[in-house]
Amino acid sequence: MNGRLWAMEIQRAGSKASGVGPAEYFTGAVRIDPLFQAPDPALVAGASVTFEPGARTAWHTHPLGQTLIVTAGLGWAQREGGPVEEIRPDDVVWFAPGEKHWHGATPTNGMTHIAIQERLDGKVVDWMEHVSDEQYRR
Repeated sequence: MNGRLWAMEIQRAGSKASGVGPAEYFTGAVRIDPLFQAPDPALVAGASVTFEPGARTAWHTHPLGQTLIVTAGLGWAQREGGPVEEIRPDDVVWFAPGEKHWHGATPTNGMTHIAIQERLDGKVVDWMEHVSDEQYRR
């Protein structure tokens, strides 16, 4: 490790403030709880994201892909050109680098997932247009 010593670090629950998912990138009520951002040279970061019923992301891509781990509730995820897929607790969803997709809660149930992605040139996501009600309702 180039002569560096790395020490274990514990980030206590509640040590980072929750944030609201901005309307520019989300539809409905969304809370984002930052979990971690590994120090350089690591590129990985993660957050817990809670969607109220009917809430969802806009269409987006990730330069190095994204992993979702559903922790609670019932949600939907869709990649461009594919069907809307139901996602449940303990499901793990992988979106490939550059794959256009969205994810969120169902109309009647909230959903929480842990989102893990890596930075490429300082960027983890490219946001696009909102998911229309027609697209969302299948």
